[in-house]
Amino acid sequence: MEEGILYKKQYFTRLQEFSSLAPEAFRAFIAFDQQVMESGSLDLKLKELTAVAVAHTTGCPYCIELHVGNAKTAGASKEEMGEAILTAAALKAGSALAHGVNALNAYDENKDDTLYKKSYFDRLSEFSKLVPQPFQAFAAFDAEAVKQGVLSAKEKELIAVAVAHTTGCPYCIEVHTKAAKAAGASLEETAEVIMVAAALKAGSAMAHGVNALNAYDE
Repeated sequence: MEEGILYKKQYFTRLQEFSSLAPEAFRAFIAFDQQVMESGSLDLKLKELTAVAVAHTTGCPYCIELHVGNAKTAGASKEEMGEAILTAAALKAGSALAHGVNALNAYDENKDDTLYKKSYFDRLSEFSKLVPQPFQAFAAFDAEAVKQGVLSAKEKELIAVAVAHTTGCPYCIEVHTKAAKAAGASLEETAEVIMVAAALKAGSAMAHGVNALNAYDE
């Protein structure tokens, strides 16, 4: 590893070393990842665009590099890629804001032992009074990011479902699963996009393993 450089494309080639360090688990992951990324209820292009969005959510540069190339090969345009990334950005920001209702409960010393309830999400509108201009700006960005463009509303909502499962926001999962269904997504399509999120989240941990190998060898 070059002094002080933590990420280089060539480091990703070290991933194969896990096939001898943890062979059974590595083979199982590769089989899972390959199965998830095959065409099914969703075509390969949408799966790869979803993978790009999730990779931007996990912040894995190796995953971004790999899946942008795969999405391009599968026929995705730069505009489609851009919309997928902005959908991820809206969901990642939205996740932080949605969890803000829990912060309101904590600040108000809510005595309820249940940390997540659907009803808590109703408190989100309080931010429009606490921080009106930033809240309005976020709401405008979020609405613009998920509306139909070169990607359909259904495709964007499915990507949003995947990103919501990556951020782990239960409010976002609830909102965007229902929105995807309303936009025409089937349960099978929804399940497949969740599997893409799972594969990419696991893959991010795997990919960052090459940095662990570099650190261990220093």
